[in-house]
Amino acid sequence: MSEKPKISRVEVYWHTVKYRTVFLYVVLITAIVLACVYLVFPAASNVILQKLSQTFAEPETPVATALARQARFVNLDGKVQIKKAASVEWTNADYTVTLDKGDLVQTGPEGVARIAFADGTEYTVKSDTLVTVEENDVGQDSTQVAVHITSGQVDLNTGGLSSGSKAEVWFSNAVADLQSNSHAAVSSDPTTQQQQITVTSGSAQLDRGSVHMDIGTDERASFITGQPDITKTQVLAAPELVEPLNLAPKFVGDPKTDPVHFSWKPVATAKTYEFQLSTTGLFNHVAKDIKTADTALDVTDFQPGDYFWRVRAIDDKNEVSEPSDAFKFTLAVQGKNQDMLLTIDGTQLEGNSVEVTGRTEPGAILIINGEQVADIDSSGHFRYFTQPMTSGSHTIVITGQNRRGDTTIKRVDIVIP
Repeated sequence: MSEKPKISRVEVYWHTVKYRTVFLYVVLITAIVLACVYLVFPAASNVILQKLSQTFAEPETPVATALARQARFVNLDGKVQIKKAASVEWTNADYTVTLDKGDLVQTGPEGVARIAFADGTEYTVKSDTLVTVEENDVGQDSTQVAVHITSGQVDLNTGGLSSGSKAEVWFSNAVADLQSNSHAAVSSDPTTQQQQITVTSGSAQLDRGSVHMDIGTDERASFITGQPDITKTQVLAAPELVEPLNLAPKFVGDPKTDPVHFSWKPVATAKTYEFQLSTTGLFNHVAKDIKTADTALDVTDFQPGDYFWRVRAIDDKNEVSEPSDAFKFTLAVQGKNQDMLLTIDGTQLEGNSVEVTGRTEPGAILIINGEQVADIDSSGHFRYFTQPMTSGSHTIVITGQNRRGDTTIKRVDIVIP
């Protein structure tokens, strides 16, 4: 009987490696390789990274793009109604309504509405006015916005318009085209057939048939429907406000008895001035209306809160200027001391707006550039986005008041490119 073959013993050894360890090594090696590639080819790497970012970025939805290009109400006071282009019914205006070409807006005897277009142009529709949205074409490089006045008055403000953009007001058979950073008041009276445009800052161009006219600051062009002549005259300049500064806080011990000081620069031919104070930026309800020969005024009998003020100039012929730009201030009761927690962590540009972040005391009230901050968590951390600002240097004023009545003010200087 033959012997069985001898089998040699075989021993096998292994080491367990976790998937997480393998993954970490792969990530480490990949990071080292990418870093080397970036150091050797920085320009090409930046191009690749930019393309990847654009590829995986969340696309802007058509709905969001459409909403951003529509006009909407930013202020409403009193009776304001709209009739959509595709509708036969008038409905009450509200802040959720967007306006398109062909929509009609009508204000009552005490109604006022401010309409903002995507390019920053604002139309303030005064009381007893009927207007139609004629243009709202917002392109990537230029914009075309316009309203038509059937009756009443519209004030128009433009920001920094891009090349090729237009902000217009149509009235009777004329078109007024305002330039960048301009303000004008346009009125149309169907009873007297009197039409006019008054430019208080910047400039405008008026086209009526074959007639073209340039209108500068403090100039008025007027004509009567059906008559060919256009008359251009110099008008009384509006005063320039000095104090309180726009969006500045004011602290008083007793708002009922402590005076608030107002002042403005003199107008050369003015004999008197008309001071107006309101709790709304539209001045539809005037709280105080005072005439004075001085360029300063002390006013008492306030309640804490937000106020707007403006001044008109009046000459010896009783000609009245257009009102000055309205300034807003916040009146608060002065605490026993000015020692409360308020720190600004930082600011971040978001387009033409600025994000402000910081921390204050829980339960405190914060006002930034005249608007109250709503987003303050239980620990006192806050985040706030300012309204869009024009290019240039600006100062953001942050005012705080805690539950004890203590107050503090912080100022941050920023530059909008």
